Amino acid sequence: MTTTTALTHGEAETAALAERLGAGFSGGEVVLLEGELGSGKTSFVRGLARGVGADPNDVASPTFVLLTTYPGRLALHHADLYRLTLGDDRELGLEELPGATGVLAVEWAERLSFVPWPRPWRVRIAHAGGDQRRVEIQEGGV
Repeated sequence: MTTTTALTHGEAETAALAERLGAGFSGGEVVLLEGELGSGKTSFVRGLARGVGADPNDVASPTFVLLTTYPGRLALHHADLYRLTLGDDRELGLEELPGATGVLAVEWAERLSFVPWPRPWRVRIAHAGGDQRRVEIQEGGV
């Protein structure tokens, strides 16, 4: 698997990186996002939304909703597991997503008790000083 690392400067660059990734998706992709609070995971998902033809303005970091779907060229299923207790992910049915015409983005993927997808994309975002972020993308596939 190929790993790419980029340094972004601000939310717009982080989103643009994700948009380019999402634009190349054809359905069935799973993106597992890891990073500390405020690192830019939701900005990355907004970029994915634009890349798959969904409205990035609809993407939010939900307070209590664990899974939201945004329509587009590909349906973007957005799971935010921040408030999840370890093991509760089995109740969400995430293993049945994304389907052939969807993409699944999972924020706080480190809280998953298991990873049922054979080749997910893995994205790790870290603060790199100021508004800079170090984004590491490990290529997955369907």
